[in-house]
Amino acid sequence: MKGRHIDIMGIVNLTDDSFYSESRCMDITTLMKRVAQMVKEGVTILDLGACSSRPGSEPVGPQVEWERLKPALLEIRGKYPDMPISIDTCWSEVVEKAYDYIGDFIVNDITAGENDPQMLPTVGRLGLTYVAMHMRGDSMTMQQLTDYDDVVDDVIRYFNEFSEKAAENGIRKWILDPGFGFAKTTWQNYQMMRELRKFRKPYAQGIIPQILVGVSRKSMIYKTFDITPEESLPQTQVLHLKALQEGASILRVHDVAEAARTIEVFWRLC
Repeated sequence: MKGRHIDIMGIVNLTDDSFYSESRCMDITTLMKRVAQMVKEGVTILDLGACSSRPGSEPVGPQVEWERLKPALLEIRGKYPDMPISIDTCWSEVVEKAYDYIGDFIVNDITAGENDPQMLPTVGRLGLTYVAMHMRGDSMTMQQLTDYDDVVDDVIRYFNEFSEKAAENGIRKWILDPGFGFAKTTWQNYQMMRELRKFRKPYAQGIIPQILVGVSRKSMIYKTFDITPEESLPQTQVLHLKALQEGASILRVHDVAEAARTIEVFWRLC
């Protein structure tokens, strides 16, 4: 535990449809102001999303995603050439274009390759790091299936199967995202957090993936307390601390400074 590397993945939304308004960057000036603040506060990965994954949101296609991403990538790479970038997309076409444009980056796919049959082969061929997230049903229409025998066992079973597909497609480095808030009840989300350590196990080819936790300001907090996402920062940090104690090594966050302080507290408790 002590001394392991922990990344802060800062959320930058290039869409006006994300559930937390402060993360929205609809012009270059706003984008670069947010990025500069995150860099100052200690972000280690910038996570760019050009299509909202909020349940009930309006999906867009790869062309619209790329139109939003391209100028953002140009500005960020120009000013921060060494900053690791993650791109939220479920389209192999976007991955191809982004790779041709900026080279290496992390693919963050909420569908774990199920939306686009060319996604996993493309990621494997390009040698990119891949974030695979668990979900069931269609997050865009809120048609999500929450009838698990046991949510932790079922999600582990899902990643056992995914790991085989990743190996078949030449993906050598992938990151496990249990999918907090996607096709899980509030109770199931908290069960996954309590048992998060179980996900860090050997999968196909003996790979033990890093665990990414994305709970920042999510409904598992604000619906529990009947508050808004804007009011849910303190409880977010409680969950971040628990996630770190249970072995998470990447926190996907809206609030970089607060996450950095939570990580410092974690190290002092170790």
